[in-house]
Amino acid sequence: MRDHSHGARGHDGSQGSRGTADAAGGPAVWTGRATNRVQWLLAGAGFACLALGIDLAVDNAWASAITPLVMAVVGCLAAGLLMLYGTLAFVHVAVRVDKECLEVRCGHIGVPRTRIPLTHVVDADVDPRVTPRQWGGWGYRWRPEQGTAVVVRRGEGIVVRLGDGRSFTVTVDDAEAAVRVIRDRLRRLGGRPASA
Repeated sequence: MRDHSHGARGHDGSQGSRGTADAAGGPAVWTGRATNRVQWLLAGAGFACLALGIDLAVDNAWASAITPLVMAVVGCLAAGLLMLYGTLAFVHVAVRVDKECLEVRCGHIGVPRTRIPLTHVVDADVDPRVTPRQWGGWGYRWRPEQGTAVVVRRGEGIVVRLGDGRSFTVTVDDAEAAVRVIRDRLRRLGGRPASA
């Protein structure tokens, strides 16, 4: 159900780091991703809805009742497009940590995209069991008591605590390596203590 992080192996053998090493020997840029192939089934359902809407529009046998036909065509096309966007936008997530920010891009076109400056981050932790159930479903989620999340599959993820008390969670493979890089960046930025 998920792919492993992409990128070259770092000096410690962990996957997920890519790019040249910075002055301290750590990765200059860390990249990781998570994928949920099950969502391709939902994309297939979206294509089926679009095909049904087009078929109804082209081969209409309802010559006497145009209003139900228009409603059926528009409904099928809208449902198909929404399903396609919802699944293709969240079939995978790419996470990038550089010296200045944490960036999260969703889907094949990278939208929605979230950039969190590391100056706004207080700490980061690994959550070994992020699930769609705890966030109310797949995709880009917000819950007042929990914060914001990008959930594309069950499993490990990063939880970033922000200076304003909110949190941001994202499912990504090799979350432990990402948290190490974020904590290292936080120590360098302001000398803030980062928990081990």
